Amino acid sequence: MPQITAIKETKKGRLALFLDGEFAFSLDEETFAKADLHVEDELDTWQLEELRRQSDTRKAIDRALDILALRDHAAGELYQKLCRKFDPHSAAAAVARAEELGLLNDESYARRRAAELLRKRKSRREIAQDLNAKGIDRDTAAAVLEELFAAPEDGEGDSPELAAAVALIEKSYTRKLAEGKRPQVMAALARRGFPHEVIRQAVERFADAEHL
Repeated sequence: MPQITAIKETKKGRLALFLDGEFAFSLDEETFAKADLHVEDELDTWQLEELRRQSDTRKAIDRALDILALRDHAAGELYQKLCRKFDPHSAAAAVARAEELGLLNDESYARRRAAELLRKRKSRREIAQDLNAKGIDRDTAAAVLEELFAAPEDGEGDSPELAAAVALIEKSYTRKLAEGKRPQVMAALARRGFPHEVIRQAVERFADAEHL
């Protein structure tokens, strides 16, 4: 069996294990302490793999906390990012730990993300696609979108999606409408996911206001 011949602290505060005179891998302090390792200890292959797994999970948790310190993430999005560097087991364990700490809440994240995108004049379809890409499950996304795009309770005023389309025209397409390029504007809005009826109403709003 491989024998631990040296244990050295690294510049990053980890403990480097040397087996039979050669560097094997390093462990975080917590994993090292729990394993109660000493020079001249002999380890089975399964023990070495378990130590690697535990240490990788600790690394993944630390990385997850660093990521979440920068901005909120959905659980699926965080998992996808961690899988770029860690194995699926370590990534999943890190996500689970973040959830235990109360750092992940997909419903709250989806609600904030969707509202932010609506303020940026995104269509319902674009927002749904974004939530899906962030790893939000279909039922949660559907509930959030239903809430966000609900018609005004008093029946007056524009629907959220119509208001977004109108604001988008004001920002980017009034000149084209003034130049008589209504079909091009309608096509541009369609590419951005706005439904036909919303596009028609939004464009007619400018015609009615004599912006053409």
